[in-house]
Amino acid sequence: MIVDHRTYWVKPGKLAEYLKLYAAEGYPLQLKILGNNIGWYTSHDIGPLNQVVHMWAYDSLADREARRNKLAAEPAWQQFLEKAMPLLDRMENKILRPTAFFNPPKA
Repeated sequence: MIVDHRTYWVKPGKLAEYLKLYAAEGYPLQLKILGNNIGWYTSHDIGPLNQVVHMWAYDSLADREARRNKLAAEPAWQQFLEKAMPLLDRMENKILRPTAFFNPPKA
């Protein structure tokens, strides 16, 4: 298993707009194609503000690549990105692997 950990910085004053758009158009598509969402969060009051953090679990890098390619080929995803990208300031992506002693729960 691997985890795709994504942090997006939303432009100040645009977080509510981004969340509304993502909930209506982005999340349903990602959930359908990417599958195993293991967390979706926003930052509040402490530390960096205007952030969203979301994590997706995959069987392997090959599984991630196949699912992300399928999402990228989806016309509705491209339409969502045209609306969403102007609301974002910066994006960071990490691939996390569990340590040898951690036994993640099965989805």
